[in-house]
Amino acid sequence: LEAGMPPEAISILPCPGRTAERLVTDERIALLSFTGSAAVGWMLKEKAGRKKVVLELGGSAPAIVHQDADLALAVSKTASGGFTNAGQNCISVQRILIHRAIYEDFCDRYLPAVEALKVGDPRDESTDIGPLINLKAAERVESWVEEALAGGAHRLMGGRREGALFYPTVLSEVTPTMKVCAEEVFAPVVTLSPYDTWEDALRLANDSPFGLQAGVFTRDIGRALSAWDNLEMGGVLINDVSTFRVDHMPYGGVKASGIGREGVRYAIEDMTELRLLVINHV
Repeated sequence: LEAGMPPEAISILPCPGRTAERLVTDERIALLSFTGSAAVGWMLKEKAGRKKVVLELGGSAPAIVHQDADLALAVSKTASGGFTNAGQNCISVQRILIHRAIYEDFCDRYLPAVEALKVGDPRDESTDIGPLINLKAAERVESWVEEALAGGAHRLMGGRREGALFYPTVLSEVTPTMKVCAEEVFAPVVTLSPYDTWEDALRLANDSPFGLQAGVFTRDIGRALSAWDNLEMGGVLINDVSTFRVDHMPYGGVKASGIGREGVRYAIEDMTELRLLVINHV
């Protein structure tokens, strides 16, 4: 609007699902662009019929920390990347995969870095981690963590809930089938897993129904390009974490994480109907 768009061009309509469904199915709507959960996104795609659809859905973002990584950088980036907005971000770092040779050293640095994050009132500018969106969300996360612990996971820190506030939680000894790994946790919960070979790291990172973004920490350009070639992700960030995003990049995922790309150029292309005019012998 500040740039001069007509006020009638933008409408913000808080509404229940039934009302939103009418917009999805209305033939006057030419494009559906949805950001949200995978379950809702794919359901909307089924109802959208012939219209264009762009989906930016969930993730379970991995970060690979190889043995040649700048460990201080990896610790700093992953500690902030896993807990910004209390983890309520589809590209929040959720699964950290660390080469076994540096696993203990990484943990010794990572846990104090997470413990240093301030938990509390989000209205306080010094707060790093505030509450989840509602009590139901916090109770869900609590049940997922308890389920993981019952299945053999180890709690390195956290796991405590006070109302809608869930304290930063770090788990180890997890398996890919646990909900804290296999689904989008959307909370301040991070898992740590060691790996032995580069191939193991790629396999573990790809062992997810999602494929939004991944971070890779290495000083080896060959491994960086190998990650790009082999990771089933919409975006691969070298020596950074999955939470990196700027508006002009082609942002989006593969697999259950969605279809299409967000970003200024890509949104304009999606909202443009490509046509052809051929003129002969005028």
